[in-house]
Amino acid sequence: MTSDPKILGLALLGGIIPALLWLFFWLREDKKRPEPKGLLAIVFFLGMLSIAVVIPIQQFIRDNVASYDWQIVSWAGAEELIKYLAVVILLLNTKNIDEPLDWPIYLITAALGFAAIENALYLIKPLTLGQNTVGLFTGQVRFLGATLLHAVSSGILGISLGLAFFMNSFSKKMYFVIGLALATILHSIFNFFIIENNGSNPLKALGFLWVTTVIVMLLFEKLRRMSVK
Repeated sequence: MTSDPKILGLALLGGIIPALLWLFFWLREDKKRPEPKGLLAIVFFLGMLSIAVVIPIQQFIRDNVASYDWQIVSWAGAEELIKYLAVVILLLNTKNIDEPLDWPIYLITAALGFAAIENALYLIKPLTLGQNTVGLFTGQVRFLGATLLHAVSSGILGISLGLAFFMNSFSKKMYFVIGLALATILHSIFNFFIIENNGSNPLKALGFLWVTTVIVMLLFEKLRRMSVK
């Protein structure tokens, strides 16, 4: 990896800007009762740091899981779980999550922090090689695809937890398991679509992702109605 501060700065900027654009988009869903901006910034930063935990876990999976298909699923599951833990470590047993909509908002924020660093890592190589056009194209594709994927998959887990907000402890645990499974499945399906076409024809993956995004936005509305009760 390069140590050139200019390239690192450009890669970081190219990774963070798309993530922040999506973050502003999703925060509009909670504009009536917004979360503290300082707390959201901390969650975003923890999401960025969480990639340092995910990378060695994924390396362990690569070295110990023989099936490549199961590697893909396990990598996705690890990312979804670590993004969730980035939120829970900070907010568990606090009063900051006080309505159903808070769960997806905080989880999406952490997910976009994670995506920001992941984007930056993907941009370093083309920028180091002087392939600025390739780097720009990579950033655009990740803005439309991978960055949104992280937000939507974590949003699904957050929505599941939000739906269980007023339920008993056992139901909350069940909804967590279901939400984590759905997030992992979505994440894995998107990755399989990309791998199937060697990244050359992302339209199928993007179409699937955008349909899922619409569903998530509809479920946001349900959580919003639950939150005002």
